[in-house]
Amino acid sequence: MSEAGETGAGKTGPEELTQAWRDAVPWDHPMSRGDKVLVFATLGVLVLMLATLSVRPFLLASHPVALSAVTGSLSAIGAGAAFARIGEGELWPVVVAGVFGMVKFDWLFWLAGRRWGAKVIELWAPGDVAKRFVARVRSWPAWAMPLVVMAAALPGVPAPAVFALAGLGGTGVVRFLLFDALGAAVIVGLVAGLGFWVGQYAVDVVLLIDEYALWITLALVVLVSLRAGYRGYREDRAKKAREAGGKAPSTP
Repeated sequence: MSEAGETGAGKTGPEELTQAWRDAVPWDHPMSRGDKVLVFATLGVLVLMLATLSVRPFLLASHPVALSAVTGSLSAIGAGAAFARIGEGELWPVVVAGVFGMVKFDWLFWLAGRRWGAKVIELWAPGDVAKRFVARVRSWPAWAMPLVVMAAALPGVPAPAVFALAGLGGTGVVRFLLFDALGAAVIVGLVAGLGFWVGQYAVDVVLLIDEYALWITLALVVLVSLRAGYRGYREDRAKKAREAGGKAPSTP
């Protein structure tokens, strides 16, 4: 292989960088003001959820209703219901705050699917299992989509991808919000009912968590850091493997 060929193969020009950017972003058109607002709003939601992770153990015993309204945390919903059982508050604010907390930002993902199309669904369903699930859902009839939106409240379901799929499939925003709230209400009702039924035992657990909140927070920080480091290590190894596989053998 000539020296010029080796030099050209090792460089990435502006056209290649532009194409890589186009392949990475979910929109197929020049970025508009609406795209920027949607991107920053979605990033803001993710930052908010990450920022609250470290303070959730501290607020679980003192402000469970507010915590559930901000984060949609099922543990906060259960804690609030348990406190209502022993007379420290009422049950209905726990349910209302929990439903609001679970659905308040879901319309952003619906709008992303409506605006950007299928590429954003792949972005939010990164695993093979999630991608197969989304592909299967896309083959279902249109009348089934509201039921899928309701089921997105279940743990383990790639909810952002499902919401984007609803937007892509043409589900109206009012219909989407209605079935999204119904699904959240079912889950919140089950969790709140369990917390209310357990009562004092659940409160004791919450108070124990509050007592060791600092250590729980430190453990969460360490766990998130280790997961991020391991993911970066795997991505770096995969990148090096691709680069090594893409190099052509040198000619003598």
